[in-house]
Amino acid sequence: MAGLRRAAAGTGLALLLTMQAATAAAQNGDADYLKHRYDFAPPAAAQPVGQSPQWLRILRAEGRLTSKELGLVINTADPYSVEVGEFYIRARGLTRAQVLRLQLPVRSSLTPDEFRSFAAQVDSFFDAPVQALALAWTYPYAVGCNSITGALALGYDGALCEHSCTPSRRSPYFNVASGRPYSELKMRPSMLLAARDVAMAKVMIQRGVASDGTLGLRGGLPANAYFVATGDRARDARQPLFPPAGLVRRAGVDVHVENTLAIENASRVLVYQTGAVSVPKLDTIKWVPGALADHLTSFGGALEGGTGQMSIIDWIASGATASYGSVSEPCAHPQKFPHPQVMLLNYLQGASAIEAYWKSVAWPQQGVFIGEPLAAPFSRSR
Repeated sequence: MAGLRRAAAGTGLALLLTMQAATAAAQNGDADYLKHRYDFAPPAAAQPVGQSPQWLRILRAEGRLTSKELGLVINTADPYSVEVGEFYIRARGLTRAQVLRLQLPVRSSLTPDEFRSFAAQVDSFFDAPVQALALAWTYPYAVGCNSITGALALGYDGALCEHSCTPSRRSPYFNVASGRPYSELKMRPSMLLAARDVAMAKVMIQRGVASDGTLGLRGGLPANAYFVATGDRARDARQPLFPPAGLVRRAGVDVHVENTLAIENASRVLVYQTGAVSVPKLDTIKWVPGALADHLTSFGGALEGGTGQMSIIDWIASGATASYGSVSEPCAHPQKFPHPQVMLLNYLQGASAIEAYWKSVAWPQQGVFIGEPLAAPFSRSR
């Protein structure tokens, strides 16, 4: 099983020592240690241990992605992909020029050669107006140790597979204001329309569409964002990055910072971030459309399950609209997982789910993004 659990062996021990060093340095007053160690450029630095958390200051987003700027890829060899893709075309009003149909193997991972052929077809088909992609399938979700979404945006990194716990390529899209990642950064972030079956995928898509412009309205009920530390030392790596608890009045979001194994019987949940092998009591959660949820663990991005760890598809099954998880052993580098504040603050500005999630991951090479990419509950225009 993963090095995150077996701290006494191999990379798990190195990981635990790194975490202890980071904590000790922060306690000794080295306020910049976590910032530099985790490569979070200002203002996205971690708070020193023992100090009250503070809100970050991030740049105002320069617009947001809409259906006019999204491309869709359908795998004609996969009945799931064909049906879900056609449903998505209608749901978001995509034109023929925005849809690429091709054939891919229907299995968990592509070989590097299969991926290169796939990426070449994507690059040759989509023009400059297409800034991001929806991939209408659950499989394939990986290319070797890379996620398919990471490889599409940053290029396939075969060397990472020899030592998957090492730092990976830094995303130029991390914590930036840009609303046009392809035009300005020459990368297209992507997200899988992944679910257990077609029916679940359609409901997920409907949640995304229904979410647009529904939150942050004057007089509306607040939504709830939960940031949870479970006591798992390795998987709580993001705890220093959690925002302050309390009501964000302008957005109508109540932030909860909890120390517990799992939240339960919570309503109007917009965000749920935790670190755990598996997250219990999801059946008690009542989500708002457009909810984002993920858990820091080694193999949450293994979408077929079977690793002994919860698949991120379980978040979608419970009612979340988008999620993120790693497809190969990342160790507990916080850069390889969504930064809680960067994700939340981008979403509250009106960003879409694909933007809020992608902008929050500094090193996304091993992480797969799934969900309805255009969900934008705080948007004020379509």
